[in-house]
Amino acid sequence: MEKWKALAKKFLFPPLWLALLLILVSAALLVAVFVKGWEASPLAYASYVLAFYTLTVVCMACCETFPKAFRNIKQKIYENKFGNRYMTDAAFKTHVSLYRSLSINLLYVVFNLISGLLYRSAWFYVLAGYYSILAVMRFLLLRYVNRNQIGERLLGELKRSRLCAWILLTVNLVLSGAVLMILYENKGFEYHGILIYVMAAYTFYITTTAVIDLVKYRKYNSPIMMTSKVIKLAAALVSMLSLETVMLTQFGGDNSPEFRRTMVAATGGGVSLIIIAMALYMILRAGKQMKKLKQEEQDPYGTSE
Repeated sequence: MEKWKALAKKFLFPPLWLALLLILVSAALLVAVFVKGWEASPLAYASYVLAFYTLTVVCMACCETFPKAFRNIKQKIYENKFGNRYMTDAAFKTHVSLYRSLSINLLYVVFNLISGLLYRSAWFYVLAGYYSILAVMRFLLLRYVNRNQIGERLLGELKRSRLCAWILLTVNLVLSGAVLMILYENKGFEYHGILIYVMAAYTFYITTTAVIDLVKYRKYNSPIMMTSKVIKLAAALVSMLSLETVMLTQFGGDNSPEFRRTMVAATGGGVSLIIIAMALYMILRAGKQMKKLKQEEQDPYGTSE
């Protein structure tokens, strides 16, 4: 039994030089098969088997290497004073993430402005305006945390959170208008080359992390933290809508105009409703908590009836 285990290990974990050779040979054979049109030849089937084995070897190597590398990197981060604080102090992490997200937000504004000039699409200008407003909200949060410690003044955090919620609610009207514009004109836009795949990967990443962060940071009971995560989710949802419009334009050539309108209307309406619901929830919750705090200040011992 041990002999078979050792043999299987050698088969799945060959030496590095052999793994690299397998990758080069598999790639060369597949290119030759598809370029020469040999898909039905015995060489094609042999190359498919070799490619499958090579992919298995690569996946096994990744499964063995990545967890170890991740643990080592994580340990190095915790050993660093700044890294340890970033990983363990939620308030500090929020402060740093606001700087990072504001920078990315501004880059996204520039990217959409340039895309609007290159592709001559009003949708990019709308996106640039939308992300500009999100950048303003992040700037307001960052300005607050630069002057106040997170969790120190709940009333101040509630006021800033409610202000951002009102801004988010108002700017959502612009998004709704943009969706109606796309439906009326029935025109999309395109990303050339590999850019669409980069944008798709980034969009799914930020959407996933936005949802996780929104759930994760609820336990801290900090309006500033929650508002920053709501803004992140709003940006991710609009990116998802933008990605859908691009994909329908580039890969939905066989679909009818009615299908594209239905998809954009459904997604755009869903995104708008989610953002409106989040904004209204923030406004109502902040108002309720502010009222409660003011009552406690007026009657700290709860003597009034």
